Amino acid sequence: MDDSRKDLNNEEISMDSSEIMQQKLCLMRSFVEKHDPTSREVDDVVLKRFLRHRKLDVVIASDAFLKYLKWRKAVVPNGSISESEIQNQLSHKKVFMQGFDKKGRPLAVVLHGRHVSTNGKENLDELKRFLVYSLDKICARCVL
Repeated sequence: MDDSRKDLNNEEISMDSSEIMQQKLCLMRSFVEKHDPTSREVDDVVLKRFLRHRKLDVVIASDAFLKYLKWRKAVVPNGSISESEIQNQLSHKKVFMQGFDKKGRPLAVVLHGRHVSTNGKENLDELKRFLVYSLDKICARCVL
């Protein structure tokens, strides 16, 4: 009997926490959409990630998410990075996609020894775009 009561209490706690998460998610979505209408395209999983990271503080999570959107628009103004923009970085063959692990998560091999550092703001910007491009490709392979 004691174990079943513990299970029921755990279910009630998880129900309460999921209801709280849903309420906070609705608050965050309305706040964010008011400040940036393009955020309607973002799914709940991304917003929940920001909420969990900020310990369900809607104001701080919303602020962080809006800063992320602003950064994303600055780094990736067209919505995605084309291979022609980072051709030099791709020619070094630094990152390889290597299938999936046992849980179905994508694997990427990064050969950091192939990174050739050069001076200049243009090369640094290209490297940043390459990193965003690579992470976007990896995330696109994730199946939720």
